[in-house]
Amino acid sequence: MGDVIQEHDWIFFVAAFACAFGVTIATTPLAKKISVRLNAIDRPRERGMHNRHIPRLGGISIVLGFLSALGVMTFFIPDFRTIKFIGFIIGALIIVVSGIIDDTKELKPWMKAIFQIAAAIIVIMTGTRIEILVWPITTNMETFSIPITFIWILGMTNAINYIDGLDGLAAGVTAIGALCLMVLCVLSGSPTAVLLSAILAGSCLGFLPRNFSPAEIIMGDTGALFLGYVLAVSSIMGVFKGYTLLAMVIVFFAMAFPIFDIIRISIFRVMNRKSPVKADRGHLHHLLVDKGLTHTRAVVLLYGLSLITAAIAVVIAIRDIRVIVVTAVFLLVLLCVLFLYRKRTDKDPK
Repeated sequence: MGDVIQEHDWIFFVAAFACAFGVTIATTPLAKKISVRLNAIDRPRERGMHNRHIPRLGGISIVLGFLSALGVMTFFIPDFRTIKFIGFIIGALIIVVSGIIDDTKELKPWMKAIFQIAAAIIVIMTGTRIEILVWPITTNMETFSIPITFIWILGMTNAINYIDGLDGLAAGVTAIGALCLMVLCVLSGSPTAVLLSAILAGSCLGFLPRNFSPAEIIMGDTGALFLGYVLAVSSIMGVFKGYTLLAMVIVFFAMAFPIFDIIRISIFRVMNRKSPVKADRGHLHHLLVDKGLTHTRAVVLLYGLSLITAAIAVVIAIRDIRVIVVTAVFLLVLLCVLFLYRKRTDKDPK
């Protein structure tokens, strides 16, 4: 990679973010028209959170914003013209095609899985793998590189799709995760991944104005699966390349909410003898709304949780015990204040 990008020239990062943001926000009305023309409309249903018809191909604008920024950066970044990166793009297009088909025709779960498996295999075979994993017992995990990478890509691709249940939730949480990854990749010295994360954050934030409650349009599987896929591959290119023992811990905290939700709901469904891919109202955002929170308050609460875990990831990555202690004390005090506030409000007369 060129010397300019090796030095983390912020002009490239800001330009990439701005390009993705601008194209996404400009093409969202187009995605809305395409949704209507293709009859890709989200209709009220028992487990759904909308009581009105909403266009569901908003993911097209996210993809257009992302790919447009990548196209511009390709002229300046040699790493964007490698076989590894071509594999990433081909995988992304496969994910997008499956999402569009699902949003218009509704694919069976096993058919969506085939598309996702194909995308993951292409990414792995073109050289993108989790290769740096150091545990207390062994220092060589290359034997497990392919299966671990495969599971990670499929898991994260679906994790974002799982949390896409409230207006603005998936876009906002992904933007937080992408910005966190951007910081982590700066710390680990992975400028290509920094650019990917910046572009992803720009695409999400460009979509959010028309997606936040009450949403004019939702991203559908086209957007949710694409965001999860890009997050997965970006983290492999960035964080997993720069850290050893802490890699798994750091990435888990960076994207704790979607990872926790997909693990929790999958275990719950299996324990209740249900298919782990069968949709229901058991997700965390559903539970918050069912407990009485408004859609907006539930989304803001989950934004807050995502920001806290993202901050923890950055603190761990800094590897300074003083910073870790100060952050731990701050979070402990914050939790105590929230707990006391909750107890007082519960006692106040209504």
